[in-house]
Amino acid sequence: MTTDTRADELRAWLAHTCPDANPTLIPITGDASFRRYFRIATDMGNRIVMDAPPDREATGPFVDIAGRLETAGVTAPQVLASDNERGFLLLSDLGDRLYLDELDEGTADGLYDDALAALVRMQADIPTAGLPPYDAARLDAEMELFPAWFLGEHLGLGRDRIGDEPAVTLLALTAAALEQPRVFVHRDYHSRNLMVLADDNPGVLDFQDAVAGPVTYDLVSLLRDCYIGWPDDRVTNWIERYHRAALSRGVELPDHDTLRRWFDLMGAQRHLKAIGIFARLWHRDGKPRYLADIPRTWGYIEALFGHYPELQPLARFARRVDVAARLERAGAQA
Repeated sequence: MTTDTRADELRAWLAHTCPDANPTLIPITGDASFRRYFRIATDMGNRIVMDAPPDREATGPFVDIAGRLETAGVTAPQVLASDNERGFLLLSDLGDRLYLDELDEGTADGLYDDALAALVRMQADIPTAGLPPYDAARLDAEMELFPAWFLGEHLGLGRDRIGDEPAVTLLALTAAALEQPRVFVHRDYHSRNLMVLADDNPGVLDFQDAVAGPVTYDLVSLLRDCYIGWPDDRVTNWIERYHRAALSRGVELPDHDTLRRWFDLMGAQRHLKAIGIFARLWHRDGKPRYLADIPRTWGYIEALFGHYPELQPLARFARRVDVAARLERAGAQA
C-alpha cells in the first residue's frame, strides 16, 4: 500500500491552520500540472486546498495573481491561508459548475457576455508590472512542442519528413503575436477554467501562469476553445462585442479587420502549442484525457489555411504528409 506523505502533511497543516476542517480530503479533478486540489468541509462551508509540490510548482505566483484579480473586481478564489514553502494553499470554494458543462445554444450569449466583461476588466485594470513577458523566446519555445510532440511523437514523423515548412509558419506566427499591444494575459481563459456563479459571474481559475502578452490571446482562448466549438458567425459577434467594450475601457485595439487578423493568427499559435501539449501529456505523462480534443483543435488551424499567407507553408506540409489521415490513425491506436 502506497503512503501519500503529501496528503498526511496537508492534513497536519490544516489541523493547525483550519482547526474546524473535516480531515477528509475529497479529490477534485486537477489540471495538466503537478498540482492537486481537494475539497474539504469546514464550519464556515466548503473550502478548496491546493497541494503544489514546491520542487515542481510555486504557489507565490498564484497568490500574487489572485490579489491582482480581486483588486480588478474579477471573481477568483480568495487565498485564506498559505504556506508557500511547503506548497499548501487554503482557498475559497467557487463551486463545481464549469462553463464547459453549462454552455449550450441558449446559455452561450449570457455566459460569454460575462466572461468578456471580466476579460475587459483584466486587460484594462490589472497592471503588467512584475509579470513574465510573453516574448519571442517564450512563444517560440511553446510552438516547438508541436513539431516535437505532435508531429514527431504522436504522428511518428522523423525530422526528414517534417522539413522546414512548419518552422517558417511558426516564425511568422511569433512575429504576428509581437505586433500586438501588451496586456495582462491569463493564458488559459477557457471553459474548463471558468465557473458559473449566481453572483459576480464568472469565477476564474488556473491563473497562476499569467504573463504580459498579446491583447488577443485570452480572447482566442475563450472563443476558440479547445474543448467546445461555435459557428464562426457567433464568434464574430462576440469579437465585435468585446471590441466595443474594450475600446470603451481604454484598451488599445486596432480596427475590426486588423483585430480579426491578430485573433486568427494568435489562435493558430495557441492551438499549435495546445496540440503539442496534448500529445506530450499522453506520450510523456500517460494522460489520455486530452487526446479527444486534438482533432477539434487541429480543425481550427485547418480552417484558417486559405485565409492567411503566414499559414501557407504549414498548409503545404499538412497536405504533403496528410496530417488529417495520420491523426485519425494515431487516435485509433491510442
